[in-house]
Amino acid sequence: MRDLRVVLITGLSGSGKTTAIKALEDMGFYCVDNLPIVLFPKFLELCRQSVRGISKVGLVIDIRGEEFMAGAGEVIGELKRKKLGVEVVFLEASDEILVRRYRETRRHHPLAVGVSVREGIRMERERLMVLRNMSDKVIDTSGLNVHQLKETITRFFLMGHPLGKMAITLMSFGYSFGIPYDADIILDVRFLANPFFVDHLKDLTGEEGEVRRYVLGWPETREFITRVRDLIEYLVPLFEKEGKAYLTIAIGCTGGRHRSVVVVNELGAILGKALAREGPLLVIRHRDLEKG
Repeated sequence: MRDLRVVLITGLSGSGKTTAIKALEDMGFYCVDNLPIVLFPKFLELCRQSVRGISKVGLVIDIRGEEFMAGAGEVIGELKRKKLGVEVVFLEASDEILVRRYRETRRHHPLAVGVSVREGIRMERERLMVLRNMSDKVIDTSGLNVHQLKETITRFFLMGHPLGKMAITLMSFGYSFGIPYDADIILDVRFLANPFFVDHLKDLTGEEGEVRRYVLGWPETREFITRVRDLIEYLVPLFEKEGKAYLTIAIGCTGGRHRSVVVVNELGAILGKALAREGPLLVIRHRDLEKG
């Protein structure tokens, strides 16, 4: 019977599930939106037996199918226990961002019947908590536009990425714009010398050579990178042993444009070769590079 890779997209209304499933479709996944979860096992069985050669399936489940969600935890848990290659991705965003999106699109929140949109979002968070807790990856889309979310999904589910191998994201961010909620590990580099206070470096970013040389010119920067590299190399096989599919390590400075960008790029360059030999996919993301 054919092996199947199954990606289940779920999360809050307005968080980008439609964009995510379209990205999977563009990568060759056979996608179905809002299939009742009680039908998942039978549907996957039909996909395995399909003469079309279906090997990758993308599914969306959300609050629209609430009447079918009572057994969601049990169904997904059973699929995972059978090691059927099911990966659950939960999309969310801050209340403020979701309210703004509903205001801009003039859409109705599915649970905001006789109550405010914010109250509908609160109820939806509560009802989807079981699925969130079972997810392999939580993606906060608050700071992502449609194109950035599509790129993020594409990177996580590259066709050549081997199933069962962990995908690691190194993310730079600025504390001024909030902590990334989808991070598993957060490291603070605000103790490093700040190029922002150097006149000729202030308006540049960590992607440029002058800023890179300035940040890496301090001994504490080089020691920090060495220690973090050792920590990541120690943790990766342990997380993989526990079956973790995605690991996001976020490194933050004040604005997310200088120190954190340099450190993430340097760690990415150092770790890239070692991780490539072991299998995990390494993704570099600069969340706040264009802000400020």
